[in-house]
Amino acid sequence: MKKSKEKITDIKSITFSELTKYVKDLGEQSYRAEQIFNAIHNNMVPQIMDIHVLPKDLRAKLQQRFPGRKMEILEKYDSKLDEVSKYLILLHDKNIIETVLMKYKFGYTQCISTQVGCRMGCAFCASTKNGLIRNLTPAEMIDQIYLVQKNQDIDVRNVVLMGSGEPLDNYDNVLDFLRIIHSPKGKNMSYRNITLSTVGLVPQIYKLAEEKIPITLSISLHSPFDEKRKEVVPMAHKYSISEIISACENYLDLTSRRITIEYALVKDFNDRKKDAAKLQELLRNMLYHINLIPVNPVVEFDLAKPGSKAVRRFYNDLKSRGMNVTIRRELGNDINAACGQLRQYYLDNMGTKF
Repeated sequence: MKKSKEKITDIKSITFSELTKYVKDLGEQSYRAEQIFNAIHNNMVPQIMDIHVLPKDLRAKLQQRFPGRKMEILEKYDSKLDEVSKYLILLHDKNIIETVLMKYKFGYTQCISTQVGCRMGCAFCASTKNGLIRNLTPAEMIDQIYLVQKNQDIDVRNVVLMGSGEPLDNYDNVLDFLRIIHSPKGKNMSYRNITLSTVGLVPQIYKLAEEKIPITLSISLHSPFDEKRKEVVPMAHKYSISEIISACENYLDLTSRRITIEYALVKDFNDRKKDAAKLQELLRNMLYHINLIPVNPVVEFDLAKPGSKAVRRFYNDLKSRGMNVTIRRELGNDINAACGQLRQYYLDNMGTKF
């Protein structure tokens, strides 16, 4: 999708350099851009008319050009098992997205959505069941963070683009989001604290590498064999595993950032010894980390989650081969905190709470 700046209606969707140019074009001094950017991205002032350091006439011009689009928290669910909160967020067009906040010893991490729905069709992801509805704007990605920060009076310093949607299928908007959230004039989030997850859109991985933005790239692999991967990841029919690995090696060369391999474990499907051996062969020349994820239950997905002993056995097999691997903690199971689960439940039950 070709990006059209003319269609941007929310000032949070433009980068600091774009905002500076716009302010200068209005005949204002460049420091006004700093005041605006700081008010929005540090002080989280919700409305342009509330930025009182600006003259009223400038606020009026900005409000006319960037009327904004309202987002609000529709529902919030707090896990009774761990320190996880899941939010359903209502967009201006009545679409619903979700975002998850997780508390760790090192601070808060938020998982945000990049699209309403998804067209990748991965078998065990609930967010893709109704296809792609639309892309999110940079402002709609940013506001997921700001709404949660205000709600809990916290500072989110780590973000993973692993919620609903394929980030690289919304490439331009995601790239602007990264630049805006990282800007020293605003929230100043370190690129090294941002992870982007993809099913492996090879051309976009090469394109992202050329930006030399040192975020962590996470690949949803799920099987080391092309034919098996095609059963759960439709995009595998378009891009082979060898093509994805080559793109990852290029990304590593240009960014010096270790690649994360996301691997959803499915009983008797991808948890065999030959899977471990093939993973070792695939990744032998790459700096990587494997994240094992016992698959979350999704109604439409009829393959089973492996038992804890099977998960540990596969983990030990990889470790015995000298591979860098961990088992992801299962968080928020009591609030359907896996990608897409809660939104689908809400829609299916017409807003009925748990």
